[in-house]
Amino acid sequence: MTLQFSRLFLLFVALCAVPSIARAENWPMWRGPSGDGISRETDLPVTWNDSAESSENILWKTPIPGTGYSSPIVWENRLFLTTCLEETQERALLSVDKDSGEILWQQTVLTSPLESRHKFNSYASATPATDGKNVFVAFLKISGETVEARNVGKPREVTAGSVILAAYNFEGEQVWETSVGEFASVHGFCSCPVIYKETVIINGDHDGDSYLAALDRSSGEIRWKIPRPNQTRSYVTPIVREFGGREQLIMSGSHCVTSYDPATGEELWSVTGPTEQFVASMVADDRHVFLSAGFPTYHVMALDPLGSGDVTDSHVLWHETSAKCYVPSPVRVKDFLFVADDHGIANCFDAASGERLWRGRFGRHFSTSLTATDDYVYFLDDDGKTTVVRPADELVIVAENELNEECRASPAMSDGRIYIRSLNHLFCIGEN
Repeated sequence: MTLQFSRLFLLFVALCAVPSIARAENWPMWRGPSGDGISRETDLPVTWNDSAESSENILWKTPIPGTGYSSPIVWENRLFLTTCLEETQERALLSVDKDSGEILWQQTVLTSPLESRHKFNSYASATPATDGKNVFVAFLKISGETVEARNVGKPREVTAGSVILAAYNFEGEQVWETSVGEFASVHGFCSCPVIYKETVIINGDHDGDSYLAALDRSSGEIRWKIPRPNQTRSYVTPIVREFGGREQLIMSGSHCVTSYDPATGEELWSVTGPTEQFVASMVADDRHVFLSAGFPTYHVMALDPLGSGDVTDSHVLWHETSAKCYVPSPVRVKDFLFVADDHGIANCFDAASGERLWRGRFGRHFSTSLTATDDYVYFLDDDGKTTVVRPADELVIVAENELNEECRASPAMSDGRIYIRSLNHLFCIGEN
């Protein structure tokens, strides 16, 4: 083999390898690399089944100790997720081998009394985030004191505590731990950290002196911390996008929708309302942002993110109240906005006009947020059934897949596989 031929052969091998490298994608935080539930991979499985009679496209299934509704995240050959060991009151971070499902290590982040919570919440609901070097995890540490619940119809006492954000390296060693601020809510805690450049940002909306904070990724030092209005609990994870040449951290919650400068916390614009409490994260395309909410009234909205100040009367593009969605986050695919109604109903809206194109009942109840590729949208219901549809202006069901276990955590997608956490197991789904 001549030297020139050897070089051409090696170049050919390298070029052939590019597509497989390009398709592999980390899922490093809540709702994936862009925080909106979208995967750019093209070979994710569409059909699977796990039952006593058969098992299709289930590559492995690992029992997970404790309980929790946080979603798994993926970085190269590792998965990370959180759990609560209720008997010992430990909140823990787990590292799992992506190929085998083996639990590589389990580290206790904190030990604390169990907090007051909603029946659909857990003691480990905040999905961690990773930058490929460290894993950032958030829990609520209870002080042992109780306070009178706020924003509730019936008087009661609830636990009070503080939000703890901690960083662990991939070997399971703690790098830093920071108490971000006080927190009390009758519904419990669920705030997912978001990585922005050299900071980790976390939402501290609660029924008290609410805040939004950015911490230094390396040290845990608080870079900026700003007060949030209205002192009302919400569980929204912010998204970060660039519109009109400026980066924006956008989130709904606490009676409003607000955009901030993610570098400083300066408020850029806001929309009043449309309701009191929010759980679902927002999504965006290259021109608009979209939200679904909430409690006590239901809303789906599209907003123009190029305003400044109070844009309530000028930058709401469309507003629909027919989808009763509170918890699941939507997805924006092609020309469509897909919304999972908490009551088991799927909705498809025209993203430009807000016209509802179709709706269909897929299950008993939805708690998980939607995930999607350019070709498919995945609706995972509480009973472990995933209905896969094509993005289209009419309902086209491609597959209905059963895990036969209750699911409250949203899927993660990486390297041709889908990872789903049920109440008892972590599933790896891929082509056999």
